[in-house]
Amino acid sequence: MSGTRWLSDDEQRTWRAYLASTQLLQDALERQLQRDSGMPHAYYMILAMLSEAPGRTLTMTRLARVTRFSASRLSHAMARLEEKGWVRRVKHGQDRRTTMAELTGEGFAVLEAAAPGHVEEVRHRLFDPLTGEQARQFRDILATLTAAYARDGHESDLTPP
Repeated sequence: MSGTRWLSDDEQRTWRAYLASTQLLQDALERQLQRDSGMPHAYYMILAMLSEAPGRTLTMTRLARVTRFSASRLSHAMARLEEKGWVRRVKHGQDRRTTMAELTGEGFAVLEAAAPGHVEEVRHRLFDPLTGEQARQFRDILATLTAAYARDGHESDLTPP
């Protein structure tokens, strides 16, 4: 492939450091949530996104978009969360074709109990090793990367619904 723009040695080191750090962070968050709350990080994300939505309710389509889950992955997770009584799926009041995901009171209580440990792990693993200036630079870098994806037509919105 004559047109390939191979990574320089410095870029390769940066790429590998990024891969390692993101995997280590995801692993640490997964372990902490499983250990302290008995739930996978994916379930926590669903509960958190619903908790921040108006009325603690989102369409399944919007929930899939903000969690970056496929429809089948979200449906499977929602089934498990419904079994626990933490969420429920209901039809939209005005459009019966649209399914809404709703956080129950029990689900909100579970999220409230899990949140302090989760945020402490995020702080310990991501923010404590950085200075305030590094954290701001990191945020700016991530915003730049996210904007590049948006320009390419990819939604990457993990902000509260």
